[in-house]
Parts: sequence; structure tokens; C-alpha cells
Amino acid sequence: MSEVGHVTRLNYQGKEILLIGTAHVSQKSVEEVQRVIAEERPDTVCVELDAGRLKSLLDDSAWRRLDIFQIIREKKVLFLLSSLALSAYQKRMGEKLGVRPGAELLAGVRAAEEHGAELILADRDVQATLKRTWGNLSFWDKSKMMTELLVAPFAVEEIDENKLEELKDSDTIGEMLQEVARVMPRIKEPLIDERDAYLMSSIQEAPGKKIVAVVGAAHVNGMVERLGQSVDREKLCEIPAPSKLTQVLKWLIPAIMLGAFYIGYREKSGTGLEEMLWAWALPNAVFTALFSIVALAHPLTVLAGFFASPLTSLNPTIGAGMVAALVEAYLRKP
Repeated sequence: MSEVGHVTRLNYQGKEILLIGTAHVSQKSVEEVQRVIAEERPDTVCVELDAGRLKSLLDDSAWRRLDIFQIIREKKVLFLLSSLALSAYQKRMGEKLGVRPGAELLAGVRAAEEHGAELILADRDVQATLKRTWGNLSFWDKSKMMTELLVAPFAVEEIDENKLEELKDSDTIGEMLQEVARVMPRIKEPLIDERDAYLMSSIQEAPGKKIVAVVGAAHVNGMVERLGQSVDREKLCEIPAPSKLTQVLKWLIPAIMLGAFYIGYREKSGTGLEEMLWAWALPNAVFTALFSIVALAHPLTVLAGFFASPLTSLNPTIGAGMVAALVEAYLRKP
């Protein structure tokens, strides 16, 4: 193995692999990717992208054509919001530095086409990464992660090109990952470690004698450590099933409430049922409507949430937020 600048050269079973460690909003990374591919003339160029992310890079207006109803029905809203929050962070950094987020990956795609190299999308599907990451977190970790995602887009004022170049240094990256592992170890495994293994496996199995791989600098050290390892990439794409406790609780709470209604009805011969229903319905309806108003929802969305929440809170397969979101999306397309 040899390392020059941000390029790491590896040899694996007669193949020469060049890993270019990049920052996703760095003009220097764009230029480095273009230069290395032009000088090395590789047989194959691998990029840290999946099909969905490549499509977004090639067509930055694709988000306007999202089927929001399908996203809500498939319960992908949380993953969409996470993606948008991370994208907003990178976009603000890119605007500050005059570089489009992911420009160095797109440069790798276009350089591969220009020089006749085969293009390999080496990364795991982003939905699998997000779902495996989310499923690996505790309730407290999820709360911390969502807070960080909401704050991140507004925390880029002090970052400049020189700082980005410092962050690409292997020692700095290593220190950052150690801190991530210490503060939130459950996020590092699916977000970094699994992708290190997935990326390295995809790259070392790519065709050709000379391979250039464009990856984020944070992955390089972990990928080098996994060179030559056998990896089941299909298994790394599996979505973990919800825990049995989660499944039980999802049905247990509505069952307890319905049981309480039944017992109250039997013991009071029906006279107290109306009071019990109001005691259940009003808090659900009022708080749902209140938070909808805080979110600046359409008046009809507020009403939909108000009337739906007492029923949806007894049905674990649908939430009041899904009903409100569908109405809001119909009335005012995001």
C-alpha cells in the first residue's frame, strides 16, 4: 500500500486499486478526481453512489416529482426528512464554498464516460443504510440524532475550504470517528463500518486491472482494513425486523384501552361510557390540532387531525400524523 496526497494505492489479486479520499463539497476534490482519472486511465471507475443518489445528482429537480402520497403510505417520511436535513447541510456548505454537494462524485461519473472506463455504483442503497441505522438506535439515540439533524443545516458558517482539506487528513478523520463511536456507537456501525465493508467488497470485485474509486475521506481507513475480506453484500442490505417488544407494545396499548372501555361499560351498565369516550377523545384531538397549528398546517388539515386522532390512536397500523400529512400534501403539495 502507498499513499500520495489523498490517493491510496492498493494491490489486490493482480488489480491496482486507487482510493481517492474526498470531501463532498470541495472544489479541490473535484479537480483531484478529474486529474487522477485522466492520468491513470483506469479500466473501471467506482463511485460512492447508489442508483437513487446518482439520479438525484444528474437531475437536481427530481425531488419536485416525488410522490408524497406514496412516501407517506410506505412510512418513509422519517427517512425522507433525514435525507433532506443532511442534504440541506451539504447544500449550505456548498453554497458557501461555491461547490455543488457531490460534485466530485459526479466528476468521477463524467470522467469515466469521457475516458471510456466502466462505471460501478459501489455504495449500498441509501434507504437500506438509513433504515438499518434507524433500526439500530435506541429511543434516546433517535432523539439525539433528530436534534442534531435539525440543527446541522444552520451550523456551517465557520467552515471554509482550508478546514475541509484539514478534515480530509486521515488522522483528523480517525479522531472524528473515534468520537462518533464514543458518543453514539450504534450509529457508527451501520453508517460507517458496514458501508466500509460494502464499498471495499464492491470495488475489489469490480472488473479491470486498474480501478479508481472515488469515496468520502471518512471511509478510506476502514476500507483499507477490509481489503480482501469476504462480504455478503445482500445481507448488509437486509432491513432488520422490529423487535418483538415493539410489536407487542404496538398492539398492547390499544388493547388495554379497549379493555378499559369494556370494563367501564360493564361495571356502570353503560352510563359511564360516554364520559370515558370523551376523556379519551378530547385530549387526543386537542393536542393533535394544537401541534398541527404550531406546524402552520392548513385549516382543513387541522380538522382532519382533530377528528382522526381519537380513532387512529387505537389503531397501531395508522397514525394521526399520516392522515394529517396526506390531507396537507393534497391541499398544498410540498
